[in-house]
Amino acid sequence: MERTRSIDNVLQARDISKTFVTDRETTHVVEKFDIEVKKNEFVVLFGPGQCGKTTILKILAGLEKPSTGEILLNNQKVTEPGPARGYVFQSLAIFPWLTVMGNVEYGLKVRGVSKAERRERAQHYINLVGLEGFENHYPVKISGGMKQRVGIARAYCNEPDVLLMDEPFGALDAQTRYLMQDEITRIWEKEKRTVIFVTNNIEEAVYLADRIVLLKNCPTSIDNEYIIDLPRPRSNVDPKFLTIRQEITEVMDKTL
Repeated sequence: MERTRSIDNVLQARDISKTFVTDRETTHVVEKFDIEVKKNEFVVLFGPGQCGKTTILKILAGLEKPSTGEILLNNQKVTEPGPARGYVFQSLAIFPWLTVMGNVEYGLKVRGVSKAERRERAQHYINLVGLEGFENHYPVKISGGMKQRVGIARAYCNEPDVLLMDEPFGALDAQTRYLMQDEITRIWEKEKRTVIFVTNNIEEAVYLADRIVLLKNCPTSIDNEYIIDLPRPRSNVDPKFLTIRQEITEVMDKTL
């Protein structure tokens, strides 16, 4: 029997599994993964390192084929990547030969959007991420945090239905990471977008999420879910914040 499709869900993953097969071994990475993500919801996939979080995100993006299961975007089955799903990579994956403006407008240029329109849209998102005045700078001339803002602006510029973010702050120093957590919250609140964010940092998960999906170790599946009903901006020393952090940490420790 086919399950009911909700108009409230932007992205759905159903019975997803992933197995990698080589000449030497077979590795089961994802097993029976199901998720439904609503419009403008900020969902964090949280779990230990190497548990399969990035594989799940790539499957949701269409960058990796599932071994079983299906992905629905706006209630339509999708099997290939497309502009409706933006992706912000873990590494600072911007083009060193393009300026900030060139990087942000790149997706629109590939899609054949006119120069005037793509420049206008790119400028809007450059301003949104706080890079106004750096449009003509090349990546070598800007900081790591600024490079990640370029990646976020580039993903937003395509105006995707879902923004997929793979540990985007993991390579940053601690101070810059805290700053970028505040920035992504500000950007998300100003221009709402459905976000699925991967991290293995518990404080980051509680700080950002509407809902945390706790994953088991490899082969990964969903262990538990937590609704984070805390007002924004959040404080990581708030007693309620610390209580949620401790509860999730204790549950995760039992799954390892």
